[in-house]
Amino acid sequence: MADVQPLRALLYDTSVVGRLGDVVAPPYDVIDARQRAALIGRSPFNVVAVDLPEGEPDPYTVARELFESWQLQGALVRDHEPAVWAHTQDYRGPDGRTLTRRGFFCRVRIESYGPGRVRPHERTHPGPKEDRLRLTRATRTNISPIFSLYSDPRQAAWDALAPATAQDPWGEVSDPDGTVHRVWRVSDRAAIAAVQAATSGQELLIADGHHRYETMQAYAEEVGGEGEHRYILMCLVAIEDPGLTVFPTHRLVRGLDERGRDALARALERDFEISPVPLEQIAPPPGEGPLQLGYIDSTRQQALRLTLKDQAVADAALSGHSEAYRHLDTGVLEALLLKGAVGLSDEDISHFNGLFYARDTDEAVAMVASGQYDAAFLMRPTPVPQVRDIAAAGENMPPKSTYFFPKLLTGLLFNPLF
Repeated sequence: MADVQPLRALLYDTSVVGRLGDVVAPPYDVIDARQRAALIGRSPFNVVAVDLPEGEPDPYTVARELFESWQLQGALVRDHEPAVWAHTQDYRGPDGRTLTRRGFFCRVRIESYGPGRVRPHERTHPGPKEDRLRLTRATRTNISPIFSLYSDPRQAAWDALAPATAQDPWGEVSDPDGTVHRVWRVSDRAAIAAVQAATSGQELLIADGHHRYETMQAYAEEVGGEGEHRYILMCLVAIEDPGLTVFPTHRLVRGLDERGRDALARALERDFEISPVPLEQIAPPPGEGPLQLGYIDSTRQQALRLTLKDQAVADAALSGHSEAYRHLDTGVLEALLLKGAVGLSDEDISHFNGLFYARDTDEAVAMVASGQYDAAFLMRPTPVPQVRDIAAAGENMPPKSTYFFPKLLTGLLFNPLF
């Protein structure tokens, strides 16, 4: 069951570092070299300098020394008492809707994956975990939070925190996507107890941050014993929160030779109803029912709608999986087309060999139109209940099966592990 605790966070002191918006950053895994340089150009205290370290003798030594120096300078200060942090994100989603997602930052005891504890929902890769483990050893701090979901139909946890949000927030940041992030410090014992009561006994589902969670599992065992290292920084959001949304991540393939193109064409003809659609309607609408995909290739450049002819085809291809997984769009696509027709292996998919992901429909179509990729599969979003059901069955989805928007910022607060 979830063991939710307040934390004595490390926080930026804006009287030393200046505006909070100049020192926070997006998650490390979406930042390229140009963005990193731009972020550091805003402030030498920008968290990206530690979260994506560079330099000699090695990047992790640089991260440790820099993080320690910020604390010695007073740029980072330790909170005087434990608190949870109410968090809201006002955003406009890729679908144009304006919503508010509500959650809270806390520390959660690290558990092994399993029923009633913590559930993953996507497969992970070893490379990022090794990088994050070396950074954790160097800084002895959770630099960025895990985003997790729990069930709270009555919104009891948020109701306990809501009175604090009537006051001015401790911090407010607008990011380049236009999302407004706000945090409020809540140290009231009754409010914290109510949050703990609402989350006690709940299973947590990791929405974003699988690599970092598994890194912290390894770090906790490496250090051993009891202590702060047994807890991880999380932002918890109720599955029932009206501002929680999931968007699709589209798949693109390249490197198809004539044999591969023929195999893909045969699989499409065999298993799917194929209908031309206007290019602006290539992305299938959200919904349940038979698998639907948008499709375009660099040869014909014709937007198509693919509809699975018979669920029995997917059931046969995924016979070792749960019913929920056999209806998962990304799982069916992977089994029937990416592996079955194109011939990609698990290793190819894990290491992006011949496969690319795009979150924007126009970007995916443009990459095919330019000839950079041979074909694109446009996906529907995965419904949150389906994510929950597949995780409850003990299964992991293919990578990038979910795109929870907006992302959490790194640098609003840190969780010391010492």
